[in-house]
Amino acid sequence: IASVPEWADAQKEQNMPNRRAFYSNNDWLRHRSSLRHARHMASTFSSRVIISLIPPVFTVTGISVLVTLYNALVESRWAPGFLPVLHAPSLPYELTAPALALLLVFRTDTSYSRYDEARKTWTEVISSTKNLARLTEAWIHNDDLMRYIVAFPLALKCHLIMGSDMEAELRKVLDERDLAFVLNAKHRPNCLLQMIFQIIDGLSLGETQQVLLHENISTYNRSVSVCERLIRTPIPLSYTRLTSRFLILWHLGLPIALWDTCNWLVIPSTFFSSAALFCIEEVGVLIEEPFPMLALDRMCEVALLNIKE
Repeated sequence: IASVPEWADAQKEQNMPNRRAFYSNNDWLRHRSSLRHARHMASTFSSRVIISLIPPVFTVTGISVLVTLYNALVESRWAPGFLPVLHAPSLPYELTAPALALLLVFRTDTSYSRYDEARKTWTEVISSTKNLARLTEAWIHNDDLMRYIVAFPLALKCHLIMGSDMEAELRKVLDERDLAFVLNAKHRPNCLLQMIFQIIDGLSLGETQQVLLHENISTYNRSVSVCERLIRTPIPLSYTRLTSRFLILWHLGLPIALWDTCNWLVIPSTFFSSAALFCIEEVGVLIEEPFPMLALDRMCEVALLNIKE
């Protein structure tokens, strides 16, 4: 039993790279297909969100089973007569349910805001990469600069996603000397950014050309700052802990509040309630760290293909 949470977490992390959506027109057709509901139900038990719910949902459901069995034994007089039936008014739950719903809504909405900001920031990174490559090809014709520009989004992606192979990614575009120099730097994206800046700053270009180039470099610099802010500063931990504790305690007492009206239906009622609410909370936790959820590999690949064209 103690290994179940570790197994659930391992399954969730292992499946993460396979679920990063990068849509084409055909994907959108499939996305809005009238058969999507059947497809979504068929994939329920392979969903990383559902798998991650096993520890908390099974725990509170197991407790509801114990409460139900205990109350059934007491009411059927198979237990000692001095033992009380565990039941309570449902009014406190009716009053606190809206508060719990608001907690979950705000939690998920804040997490989505972080996800959306990361998505927009990476759109700017890819756009600036294409712009710099186009301007370099038109005005500068410097192969080293072109390689550094292409390497920047790869370095930033590896900097943000745990377990990325920075050396393998950069080896695709950098020569051995530059690769060793970048890998020895403490902050690889900033190192590449500085290399790009030094080359551009040493060129004899017109004012308009310099402005256009430096605008894209500024976008790079701003994007690094935004990405690091998102990766280093989570939603306030007190809010996350409050939501988690509220969910657990609310569901631990739910079987007692439902006993008078539901009797044996307490067990399925607790199961479905906990599955639904913990699922919403889990989605908020997953998208709070946005970069593993984004298809950064595909975004970098498409940018590289566009530059080569």
